[in-house]
Amino acid sequence: MTQPLRRPSSIVPTVFIAACVVAWSTSASVRARTESAARPAAAPVAAAWDAAWPEAVTGDPEALGFTKSGLEALDRRLRQAVADGDTSGVTYLVLRHGHVAAFSSIGERAPGQPMTRDTLFRIYSMSKPITGVALMQLYEQGKWKLDDPITKYVPEFKSLQAVTWGADAKVIVGADGNPVLTAVKKPATMRQLMSHTAGFGYGLSDGDPVNRAFRQKGVLSASTLIEMTKRVGEIPLLYQPGEKWFYSVAVDLQGYIVEKLSGQRFGDYLKARVTGPLKMTDTAFYVTPETKGRFAETYRWDKARNALVMNEPRPARGGYEDPNRLESGGGGLVSSTHDYARFMQMLLNRGELGGARILKPDTVDLMARNHIGNLTVGLDGTSSRAGADNVRFGLDFAIHTAPERAGVPFGKGTYYWGGLAGTWFWVDPVNDLAFVGMIQNLGGNRPGGMDFRDGSARLVYAALAKHALTTASR
Repeated sequence: MTQPLRRPSSIVPTVFIAACVVAWSTSASVRARTESAARPAAAPVAAAWDAAWPEAVTGDPEALGFTKSGLEALDRRLRQAVADGDTSGVTYLVLRHGHVAAFSSIGERAPGQPMTRDTLFRIYSMSKPITGVALMQLYEQGKWKLDDPITKYVPEFKSLQAVTWGADAKVIVGADGNPVLTAVKKPATMRQLMSHTAGFGYGLSDGDPVNRAFRQKGVLSASTLIEMTKRVGEIPLLYQPGEKWFYSVAVDLQGYIVEKLSGQRFGDYLKARVTGPLKMTDTAFYVTPETKGRFAETYRWDKARNALVMNEPRPARGGYEDPNRLESGGGGLVSSTHDYARFMQMLLNRGELGGARILKPDTVDLMARNHIGNLTVGLDGTSSRAGADNVRFGLDFAIHTAPERAGVPFGKGTYYWGGLAGTWFWVDPVNDLAFVGMIQNLGGNRPGGMDFRDGSARLVYAALAKHALTTASR
């Protein structure tokens, strides 16, 4: 049964008013100023919040504040990127005021197979915010606190030590060839785990003994979260907790903690409490025989052939067709543009979608708050980014705390992340706006090709008929 966001207006009976009001500040006056500035005078017809939403554009883009020419420029640029060989295909979706302003699919998901709006993608690190929402549900139930030591829930980490760094910014190694270890000054907390400041490595590089050990021990290729956590417990911390922001295995560990605190397998918990209630029916850790035909292939730029080529199929953490593969909360989910749009709209609604309350409003606000102080974030899930000095980190996503200084168009407090194969999203509460883009580039991009994340953002904000708000207090 479909449910409108609000009751029908008594003035315009056929119109339902979209209820996505941003409460970025706890001040009622600030909230009122933001709402009046960010919303159109006459809201468009509200979408039906059933499992099918969003299937297509549901609101008049101009009533939502966009120019037709601006959105056409966005679409034209992405089509050009596909034609240039920057990617084989892309789907993207723009949300504003609870409605879909743009939803398009371009190119191919596999040779001879067109990209479609229901294509499935490896979202890799865009799994992280979903895992964070699951863990925060248990926080709301009082099962853990932000400043609890991680060892309260993962006692396997009680004996962990940290490597020692020299004045030359290199790990000090002893005569035996092993890194010199020091005791942890203060146990890492759950807050630090969710903000990548707990000191763990990841294994995405091998420039230090910690990340090399992650690769050598096959941490991310473990068959279960229990086995993965055990392997992490055998590797020293890369940094003292709270000392530095470092992209880490932290969110995979969060999945393990969800299992322990809930008593359910992580994937079962997500289906019962997050993706199920949100009707994210295509989001899971594997593809089924019925959905496999919609699963996009991955591509890379081949320098020798000077062409975009499809990657050879290979198992990834057990293979995406294996229902028993590792349930990696840090990077294992498959999803669709449709599903991720529902997830973003829930966040814009501060924890609710279509009558399903996933988190309390204050909890969403807590996740989107800076939790790392003056430490800075150097990447977006895949690579270093410009303006990183003005980016901080909340609970499982990054936050643009000073977008004007970074030279990016986002509203202050916009939070975002991306995935290894090029997927990306952002949620801008000030402008009641969200965007998700899905591509499958894994292993190298065309030199000089489109910067999808930066380029799409500039075009979306340029398409706003009225200049976008940059702060909630304007």
